[in-house]
Amino acid sequence: MTPSHALSTFALCFLTPHTYAQTMTAPTPPQTLSSTKVSTMKSKTAVENSAIRPFSVNIPENQLLDLKRRVRATRWPEKETVGDESQGVRLATIQALARYWVTEYDWRRVESKLNSYPQFVTNIDGLDIHFIHVRSKEKNAMPLIITHGWPGSVIELLKIIDPLTNPTAFGGNASDAFDVVIPSLPGYGFSGKPTETGWDPPHIARAWVTLMKRLGYNKFVAQGGDWGAMVTDVMGTQAPPELLGIHLNWVFAVPPDIDKAIQTGGVLPSDLGADERHGVSLAPQAVAETCRPCRWRDFRGLPQHRFDLGISQRFP
Repeated sequence: MTPSHALSTFALCFLTPHTYAQTMTAPTPPQTLSSTKVSTMKSKTAVENSAIRPFSVNIPENQLLDLKRRVRATRWPEKETVGDESQGVRLATIQALARYWVTEYDWRRVESKLNSYPQFVTNIDGLDIHFIHVRSKEKNAMPLIITHGWPGSVIELLKIIDPLTNPTAFGGNASDAFDVVIPSLPGYGFSGKPTETGWDPPHIARAWVTLMKRLGYNKFVAQGGDWGAMVTDVMGTQAPPELLGIHLNWVFAVPPDIDKAIQTGGVLPSDLGADERHGVSLAPQAVAETCRPCRWRDFRGLPQHRFDLGISQRFP
């Protein structure tokens, strides 16, 4: 799997009208978890607990200072011997990135942005799952679970929350609204780290259904990109009765033998036709196309949504 790309032209396949209002019991006042507590949480398999626990982030200042110290202490390799990137990422590029992290990147601003949205943790199959849950003010908002990719996090999806939950503020209609749930994949962000194998896309897909049902959503839709698209695709394959449809910006439609040949530079199957071989030759271009803005297409009576989600802009 390649790293996460910006959202591309979508192929939306919602299956029923956009008319589901849901409710959730108001949570107790949130607790603030330091990175030490988060680390402890991630290093142990928690006892199964269906409670929805409020969550916020507060990384100790000494850990941020230590990170900057370690970046400053980087021992750099020799400069490349060519004037391009044929030998890998250029030394000047990496050094500029390091300077940015030390002198410009403002974690507290990101932390504040994260904490401006309701965050929670719940235990599913023995693992703590962190997620953002923002309910729209619109009573008929469609519940939507969005899964990030690799090597990403929920942070890359923060920009889409407001347009989805409050579309009237962005030129949309009240009927366009969604209730948004954005979980951190197991082992990512503030979710727990599995201590054994088995948390594959099918397992995560089932866990996401459990999460949505635990939040009180009996009908919902799902969206994902990169590894999130894999999880969402599997959700569609599993076809739980609560799932109305899926929406992918990375479509897993290439046969395994052809995909392996593309990924490894191996020999393509001998029975491919001219059009199929031409399609394979365009694979790098197809990846580049994922950097285009998105368009959610009207399907079976659902309202049309169009947002420039801003994922390709610099993350907060």
